[in-house]
Amino acid sequence: MLVLFETAAGYAIFKVLDESKLQQVDSLYKEFETPEKANKILKLKHFEKFQDTTEALAAATALVEGKLGKSLKKVLKKVVAKEAHEQLAISDAKLGGVIKEKLDLSCVHSPAVAELMRCIRSQMEALISGLPPREISAMSLGLAHSLSRYKLKFSPDKVDTMIVQAISLLDDLDKELNNYNMRCREWYGWHFPELGKVVTDNLAYCKTVRKVGDRTNVATTDLSEILPEEIEAEVKLAAEISMGTEVSEQDIGNIRHLCDQVIEISEYRAQLYDYLKNRMMAIAPNLTVMVGELVGARLISHAGSLLNLAKHPASTVQILGAEKALFRALKTRKDTPKYGLIYHASLVGQTTAKNKGKISRMLAAKTALAIRYDALGEDTNAEMGAENRAKLEARLRQLEDRGIRRISGTGKAMAKADKYQHKSEVKIYDPSGDSTIPSTSKKRKFEEVEGEKSEQDPVPVTKFKKPKKEPVAEEQEVETAAESPKKKKKKKEKKAEEEPEEPKEEDEEIPISEEPTEKKKKKKKKKVKEEEDD
Repeated sequence: MLVLFETAAGYAIFKVLDESKLQQVDSLYKEFETPEKANKILKLKHFEKFQDTTEALAAATALVEGKLGKSLKKVLKKVVAKEAHEQLAISDAKLGGVIKEKLDLSCVHSPAVAELMRCIRSQMEALISGLPPREISAMSLGLAHSLSRYKLKFSPDKVDTMIVQAISLLDDLDKELNNYNMRCREWYGWHFPELGKVVTDNLAYCKTVRKVGDRTNVATTDLSEILPEEIEAEVKLAAEISMGTEVSEQDIGNIRHLCDQVIEISEYRAQLYDYLKNRMMAIAPNLTVMVGELVGARLISHAGSLLNLAKHPASTVQILGAEKALFRALKTRKDTPKYGLIYHASLVGQTTAKNKGKISRMLAAKTALAIRYDALGEDTNAEMGAENRAKLEARLRQLEDRGIRRISGTGKAMAKADKYQHKSEVKIYDPSGDSTIPSTSKKRKFEEVEGEKSEQDPVPVTKFKKPKKEPVAEEQEVETAAESPKKKKKKKEKKAEEEPEEPKEEDEEIPISEEPTEKKKKKKKKKVKEEEDD
C-alpha cells in the first residue's frame, strides 16, 4: 500500500512495509513513538518539493477545493502509475474520487488511514529526510499567509471594514456636533438670546458668533459672507434692542473657542462623508444606487461585513435594525415591523404612509440581489442597481397614481371609468329610497290593506277566551242545578251583559271577518235557550 501525504514543502509518497499494523487502529500510535519504530512501518519512496510559494498556494487551493492539481497529477503519473496494482491511501475522500476517475487508481480512505496520517505528521521530520525543520516551519508560515489572503480574496479596494468604521465615526460626530451646538446656543444665548431665533442654521450660528464676539460689535461687523442680507439686517436690528446680560471678554473667548471646535468638526464630517461615498461606490456600487450611501453603509455595519449581509434573505434585510421591535411584537402577538434601517432610503421616504410597507418589501428584495451581486460578482459597475431602481420607481408611480387593475379578465388592462357628462343641476327628491317596502305598479286598494292586517294580527286571542268561558259556564250549570230559580235569573242577566261586551273587545283588538262572528252568535243563543229550558 502507498500513502500520499501533503506538506507545506511538497508531496511525499510513502510505502507501507507492515500493513498488519494498520488493522490495530487504537494502538497504532504506539508504533510511531520513536523515529526508529516509524521507519520500520513506513519508507519514503518519493518527495516532490514545491519550487516557490505560488506553486504551494496553487496546490493547497486545489486540495482544499477537492481538485487534482498539476503538480500532484505529475507525481502520481511518475511514481504511483508504475505500481498501479497497489492501493493509494489518501486523507480526502473527495480527492480520491477524482484520482480514481482521471488516473484509474484505487484509493483508500478509512479511519485507519486517518490515524496513520496523524502518526506520520508526528514523525514527519524523521520520515522525510533532507528537509531541515526551520525550512518546513518557514514554508508553512508563508503558505498559511498566502492561503488566508486567497480565501479572503484580499484587496485594498474591497475592504468593507473601512466602511464600518467610517459610518460609526460619522454617527458619533453627529451626536457630538448636536451636543456642541446646543451648548453653544445656550451659552451665548445669555448674552444675545435674539440671535438664536434669527439664525436657525447651526454652522452659520457658530460662524456668526466667532466673527462678532460681543453683540455691541454687530453694527460694525460685515456678515454678508455668512448670512443673507435680510437675516443680516434682522441680526443688527435685534442687537440694538437685545435683552441679554453683559459678559466678560474671557467668557467671549471661551465661546469663540467652542465655535472653532464646532466648525472644525463640521468640516471634518463633510470630508468623511465624501470619503464614505467614494468607498461605497467602490465596494458596493449597486447597493449604493438602490438605497444610498448612508443606508447602505449602516446595513453593512449592522451585518458586520458585506459578505455577511449577502447571506441574509430579503425579509431580514427589510427589518434589519428593528430587531427589538420584532421580538417585542412576537412576544406580545402583535403586528411585526414592516421596515428597519431601509426606512431611511429615499424610495421609502417619498412614498405615502399607505404604500410604505409595499415599497419597503420590494426595495428589500431588489437590494438583496444588489448586495449579492456586489459581494460575489466580478463586475464593479452599477448597471443592475440602476435597472432595478428604475423598475421600483415605475412601480411606485403606479401605486401613487392609484392604477386599479381589473380583477376579472386578463388583469393587465386598467379599469375603465365612465366618461363624465354634465347633467342638469336641478335635482328632484326621490321618495322611493325612504321606504323598504318593494314598490308596486298600481296603488293598493283599501280592502287589500285591511285583508293584510287581518292576516298579520293573531286570531288565536278569541280562541283562548272561548274555552275558558265554556268550562266555567258548564261548571256553573252543574253547581246551580239545585239552586233556586232566582240565582238562575241573575246568571242569565250577567251573561246577557257579557255577550254584548265581548264582540266590542274583539272588534277593538282584532279585525275578524263577518262569517265567523255570525256562527259565534248562533252558538251563544243556543246555549241561552238550553239554560232557559233547564
